[in-house]
Amino acid sequence: MPTTTISGREVSVDDEGFMTEYDQWDETLAASLAAAIEIEMTDEHWRVIHFLRDDFKVQGETPTIRRITNTGGFDTKQMFVLFPKKPAKKMAYIAGLPKPHGCV
Repeated sequence: MPTTTISGREVSVDDEGFMTEYDQWDETLAASLAAAIEIEMTDEHWRVIHFLRDDFKVQGETPTIRRITNTGGFDTKQMFVLFPKKPAKKMAYIAGLPKPHGCV
C-alpha cells in the first residue's frame, strides 16, 4: 500500500491518493487535504465531514451524495456549493475515507 506525507506525517493512501487507514485521520490532516484541493473549511464543511466519518464507522463504506442528503439532512445543492464540481469525491478525500462507490 502506498504512503504519502501530509502535514509532516506519513499516511497510507490508495493509488488515487485517498486515505486507507481510518484512524490516521484528524482535523489537522483534513485541513491540509482541503487546502490541497482549494477548499477553505467552515463550520458547515466540518459538519458534513464529521457526518461522513460517523456514517462510515457505522456502515463500513463511504456514504454517497444521496445518503448524505437523505440520512444526514444536508441539501444537495449546498453540497455542490461547499465542495464544487465533484462533491462526493472531495468530501471523501477530506474526510480521509475511500472514494465512494460509483465515483469516477
